[in-house]
Amino acid sequence: MKMMYPSIHINLEKYRHNLNYLNQLAKAEGISLMAVTKVFCADQKLVDVINHTDIKYIADSKIENLKTMKTSKTKVLLRIPQKSDVDQVVRYADISLNSEIEVIEDLNDAAQSINKKHQIILMFDIGDLREGIYYQSNYLKIVEKVLQLKSIELIGIGTNLTCFGGVIPTDETLNKLNIIKQEIEQRFSISLNIISGGNSSTVSLLEKKECPQFINNLRIGEAFVLGRETAYGKHIENMYDSVFTLQAEIIELKEKPSFPEGLLGFDAFGKPSSFIDQGIMQRAILGIGRQDVDCEDIYNQNDTTILGCSSDHLILDMKQTSHHVGDVLTFKLNYAGILRLMTSPYIRRVYENKL
Repeated sequence: MKMMYPSIHINLEKYRHNLNYLNQLAKAEGISLMAVTKVFCADQKLVDVINHTDIKYIADSKIENLKTMKTSKTKVLLRIPQKSDVDQVVRYADISLNSEIEVIEDLNDAAQSINKKHQIILMFDIGDLREGIYYQSNYLKIVEKVLQLKSIELIGIGTNLTCFGGVIPTDETLNKLNIIKQEIEQRFSISLNIISGGNSSTVSLLEKKECPQFINNLRIGEAFVLGRETAYGKHIENMYDSVFTLQAEIIELKEKPSFPEGLLGFDAFGKPSSFIDQGIMQRAILGIGRQDVDCEDIYNQNDTTILGCSSDHLILDMKQTSHHVGDVLTFKLNYAGILRLMTSPYIRRVYENKL
């Protein structure tokens, strides 16, 4: 069968390697991992790779993905549940991350109606200002209410860093979570089984064996697919950064000026035009655009320069390299690029090194 483009190429063996390598690092430090599937929309072939590891938890921000994925792993809903979704949450997620007592009470009612006990991790905001109970608030009052709910089981606490405020996980910052843990356990004479200390940004501490001892769980997505930690954006040694690559076809190749002719206004996305006159250049148009991925989220592996993109066209300066119409170019991706491409219905998925 003739290959169709644009296409995202998924190396299942590289993904398996990244999962197992980082999982071994975590296990050596007594830390369990939640493999996050949201960046690739819980693609079943990638879920199956996770299924063949001993990672205990599989997590996604979309209840729709948890509902359809086939796995025997413990399913975790990452995003704070909506009140309108509580019936589905208790049916299709074993654990959910929560911060609103009103929603937790609704989860309790929904779980009670189907004679089920739903487990939750209570999220705390320790400075990044995304989801979670603010650490300086009267959180013990909320915990007391949660513990009174018969169909809810509080199994742990967690936090999220770097996703909104860009707060780096340090000992000083993470110790706020430890204080919360100690106060809850002492006040209510309970033991919290899961202390989830963040996401791929905490991997930098894990690599250096400097992760605080009280943390026993991390929620990992980006590190598995890009082989990097997200606190400083550094590559993780012995992991692959090319699990996902993009291939797109040249549909036009012509010599043209580098500076538009005529009165300049705004582009198709309402941004003011800005160009530098570099004389005549060999310009290529590839059959992919912003409807599928932002050009800022792809990285050229060829001796060319990305000039920009419109809805359906990616425009490159080919630097006088020897290419022809119909040639296919390969690009690396960042996290946002993978997310957009895996969400787009117009991108073909090609699986390499099938297990």
